[in-house]
Amino acid sequence: MKILLTGANGYIGRRLMPALLDQGHHILCVVRDASRLSLPDSTKSQVEILEHDFKQPVPADFPTEFDAAYFLIHSMRSSISGFSKSEEATARNFVQYIDKTSCQQVVYLGGIDNAEELSEHLKSRQLVGEILSSGKVPVTQLKAGIIVGSGSASFEIIRDLVEKLPIMLAPKWLKTKCQPIAIRNVIQYLIGVLDVPDTRGKSFEIGGPDILSYKEMLMGFASVRKLKRVIISIPVMTPNLSSHRLYFMTSTTYPLAVNLVHSMKVPVVVKNPEIQKHIPLDLISYKESIELAFSKIAQNLVLSSWKDSRVAGAKDIRTSDFIEVPKYGCFVDEKKMTFPANKKEQVITNVFSIGGSRGWYYGNALWRLRGWLDKVVGGVGLRRGRRDETELIAGDALDFWRVIKADKEEGTLLLFAEMKLPGEAWLSFHLRNVDKDRMEIEQVATFRPTGLAGRLYWFSVLPFHAFIFKGMIRNIILEATENQ
Repeated sequence: MKILLTGANGYIGRRLMPALLDQGHHILCVVRDASRLSLPDSTKSQVEILEHDFKQPVPADFPTEFDAAYFLIHSMRSSISGFSKSEEATARNFVQYIDKTSCQQVVYLGGIDNAEELSEHLKSRQLVGEILSSGKVPVTQLKAGIIVGSGSASFEIIRDLVEKLPIMLAPKWLKTKCQPIAIRNVIQYLIGVLDVPDTRGKSFEIGGPDILSYKEMLMGFASVRKLKRVIISIPVMTPNLSSHRLYFMTSTTYPLAVNLVHSMKVPVVVKNPEIQKHIPLDLISYKESIELAFSKIAQNLVLSSWKDSRVAGAKDIRTSDFIEVPKYGCFVDEKKMTFPANKKEQVITNVFSIGGSRGWYYGNALWRLRGWLDKVVGGVGLRRGRRDETELIAGDALDFWRVIKADKEEGTLLLFAEMKLPGEAWLSFHLRNVDKDRMEIEQVATFRPTGLAGRLYWFSVLPFHAFIFKGMIRNIILEATENQ
C-alpha cells in the first residue's frame, strides 16, 4: 500500500514508520522540516519526503494517489492554552486535502475522552477527531491514555520523579485512575486497523491490561527499578504549584507540565474494549512495559523521544534555517587543537557523545547551573539529556541544544541553542586534516545578539567561556589520546 504519514518526526511517527516499512508499504512522509528526518539508505527507495505545515492549506501540487493516511499531528506541548484553535485549523486543512485524494482510510490517534468533564487537551483531541470524521474519507479513531515506552513523555516524567525523589509530595488527584498502554501495543493497533473494513468510520478506546492510579504507576515504576519510595498526598497543592514543581523536577517543558497536570484530574480508562474483537492482541502489562523500555535504553535502541519533537524545545525552529552559521554581527569564541591522526575515530566518538550523562567534558557544575538558571526563566534546562549515548542525528534534542547537523564521516557537529537567550547561539565542532600524521579539531561558539541586552549578556559570560570552552576542547582530545 501507499500510505501518507503525517507527524513522521514525532514520537509515534518515528516508531510507526519502520514498522510500516517492514511490511513493505511505500510511505509519503509529510514533515514540517525535511532536514530533521533521517532515514537509513536501505529504506529511501520506499519513502518520499514532503515538506508542509498543515496549519496552512495544502499546495495544489501535493500527491493525491495513495491508499491510506495517518494523522499524528499534535501540538499539546507547544503552548499552555490556545492549542485547540491551532489543532482545529490543522485538522480542517488536512480534511480539505484528503477529500481530494484517492485515500480510502484515515487513522487517527487521539486520547480517551469518555469522562464527564474533560481537560482542554482532551477536548482538543476530541474536536480533532470530530473534524476528521466530517470529511468524505472514513476515519478509524484510536483513543489512548498514558503511552509507556522508552523516550515517551509519560515514561521520562515518571522516571525523573521516581529516580530523583525518595519522598514525593503529591496532589490529591494522584488517585485518578488511568489505563496505561505500552508503545508496542499502540504501534500494533495502528498497523492492525489498516485496511480492515470493519474498523473504518469507527472509534476505539485502547489501553493495557492494568487500571492504575497515578500513584500506583509511580510505585510500580519504583518496584521495577528496585527503589524504595514514599508518596505523601497534600490536598492543598494547587494545579499551578503542581505544574511548576513538575517543570523543575523533570525534563518536561512548562506548557506540557501545565497540560499534564490538568489532564491528570480526568480518569482515562477504557469503557468499551471492542477493539479486541477486531485486533486481538496480547496486551503488555504496565510493569512489563517499563522493563521493555529499560531494555531498549540499555541497548541504546531508543528509536524516538518526545524531547526530539519540534514543539518540545523552547523555540519553534526549522533546523534547516540554522544550518548556515552567520558571520556578521556576531561574537565568536574559536578554539583549535591538533591531535594524532590515528586518534580520529576516538575524537569523533567523544564529540558525538557530548552532553547527557557524559557531560560537557569540563565545568559540568557550571553547565548544570546554567541549565538551572534557564529553567528559572522558563527555558528547557539540561534535563532533556539525549536520545542515544553515542549517536546523534539532525533534529535530536541535546540538553538545551538542538542538533542541526551531525555527520561523522565529515567530522562535523553543529548545535543550535534552545535556552532562553537575548539572541541566537551556535556551537560547532569540525575535524580536518593538517598533514598525514596530524588532524585539527575546531570548536566555535557563535552568538548573534539581540539589542543591547544581547551584547551585555555576551560580555557577562565571556570570563566563563575563557576557561570552559578551552577545557572542553582539551579534554575531548585528552580522553581520546589517553584511551589506547
